[in-house]
Amino acid sequence: MRNAVIRSVGAYVPERVVPNSYFNELLGQDVDTWLRENVQIYERRWAAEDESTADLVEKAAHQALERAGVKAGELDLLIVATDTPEYISPSTASKVQHRLGAKKAGTFDLNTACAGFVTALDVASKYIRSDDRYNNVLVVGAYVMSKYLDKYDKKTANLFADGAGAVVLTAEEVPGEGLKAQKGFLASELRTEGQYCDWMGIYAGGTATPVDQEVVTAKDHKLKFVKRFPTELNPDMWSGMIRDLCQRIGEKPEDVDRFFITQININSIYATMDLLGLPREKAPTIMHYYGYTGSACIPMAFNEAWEKEQIKPGDLVVFIGSGGGLSFASAAFRL
Repeated sequence: MRNAVIRSVGAYVPERVVPNSYFNELLGQDVDTWLRENVQIYERRWAAEDESTADLVEKAAHQALERAGVKAGELDLLIVATDTPEYISPSTASKVQHRLGAKKAGTFDLNTACAGFVTALDVASKYIRSDDRYNNVLVVGAYVMSKYLDKYDKKTANLFADGAGAVVLTAEEVPGEGLKAQKGFLASELRTEGQYCDWMGIYAGGTATPVDQEVVTAKDHKLKFVKRFPTELNPDMWSGMIRDLCQRIGEKPEDVDRFFITQININSIYATMDLLGLPREKAPTIMHYYGYTGSACIPMAFNEAWEKEQIKPGDLVVFIGSGGGLSFASAAFRL
């Protein structure tokens, strides 16, 4: 069968390192201890003043393309998953397409907040499976949330950071059929709990609250936690989606070699593994030195596992993303 196979992965983070001590000095209190003990974040990367989302996407894309042995001109489609775009319009993907020289690639941005990368994997895989004109697809998750942070807001500023991660998907004829393919994309699922749409986000700048309204202040353009989400929400949803996905592909959760899960809270990842009765080590974490990088965090974690040879051909991996909206996405691949 024709299937979408992960050919390579790449990632990029800005050079600027922001340690927890930055917030100690900024806020005049000990923030570092809480971050280390409760969420295990020690430092993060923030983009430079003249660095934007397209810059991060381009660098992650170059690495993924080089590792895949695919030239930009051979790309048929470029999808950028981000909720911190280069512009409101046009798409970030169109700018990156021009920079890469991917002249024959169609492009679009995709926004399901921090679930964006896994949602884009779902979309890209189905393009490849259903249309033989799409043989090489580049999917990039990117996040430059530092541009939208109120640096004095402890609920957001010390958690969120910047980065980009990319994968190249290619079309291959592989043994097996449908959910039983022996390599590549197996299955996916998208879910949304829209009742939480106004609990966290950036709520000015769109048509609901245009920038020229007199009531809009500078802080309205910053990321806000409006209400606190239930602690059990992500672990319950993630573990449920994992069980459902495994059942569909005829596997058990314990058969999965690695889980790559949204890196918003290490305790939520641990709780998910505990609910499944699985070793926590099966879900690699990277927030310790990168902070929370939204739609980039899953491909960044995948890239680190790839580089450390913690995953190998034949492994079964599951990607689980969640983000504002609330949006959730899952996808299973055989490497």
